[in-house]
Amino acid sequence: MAFPSRTKGLLIETGNIAKFAIDCFTLGIKPRYEVKEFLSQCYLIGYKSLGLVAITAFIIGLVLTMELQPNLTKYGLEYQLPMMVGIAIIREIGPVITALIFAGKVGSSIGAELSSMKVTEQIDAMEVSGTNPVKYLVATRIMACMLMLPVLTIIGDGVSIFGSFVGFNINSSIHLHLFLSEAFQRMSYVDLFPSISKTFFFGFIVGLIGCYKGYGSNTGTRGVGVAANTAVVLSSILIFLVDLLAVQITNFLGLYK
Repeated sequence: MAFPSRTKGLLIETGNIAKFAIDCFTLGIKPRYEVKEFLSQCYLIGYKSLGLVAITAFIIGLVLTMELQPNLTKYGLEYQLPMMVGIAIIREIGPVITALIFAGKVGSSIGAELSSMKVTEQIDAMEVSGTNPVKYLVATRIMACMLMLPVLTIIGDGVSIFGSFVGFNINSSIHLHLFLSEAFQRMSYVDLFPSISKTFFFGFIVGLIGCYKGYGSNTGTRGVGVAANTAVVLSSILIFLVDLLAVQITNFLGLYK
């Protein structure tokens, strides 16, 4: 039975991505390690994204609280708002929104950077000089994404909860210590561990897809924009799919009670 052309193309693309990921992993664990480039990418990927993540997280916490507060007040449930917002942010909203912002900024940047290096033959020059471009360019970026996205998620969760506190005090008044106590009273490390664990996979996806699209670009200067765009779109779709799988696993294991 012959596969439709689109299905065949999807299977081929999936296989190419898997092969690319295996090559990056096998090269990344072998010495010599590109520590300086890895630290440089951690700075560029993590620190340079901190401002955007913090602003977005603050606005999400603020808006979510301002939307929920009138309805909860009408039914006399305003006191439960910190707990509801805290659970929603820590478990789901914080990791997913941060990953999507990360994909939009970092994924597109990696795709465009590697694609432009491919077009200008800088990658070919590295191979001629004896430097493995996959190890130097790709493995370091993927590992930096896997390390930095969980850190950004934790910071974003904290900023988002503070934004919720600010939003709560627009129409009401509550002390920060009391607000945080109410927000975390129903949460434990069991809530934090799955939400942070899946961000490692989100970071791997963003780094892998960005590098794959950029490194495999072969359509000239036009490919720079295409690589950046497709890296963001494909990363976002895979983030949602992995998040769906993570939710099913946590529900099956009964981690959230």
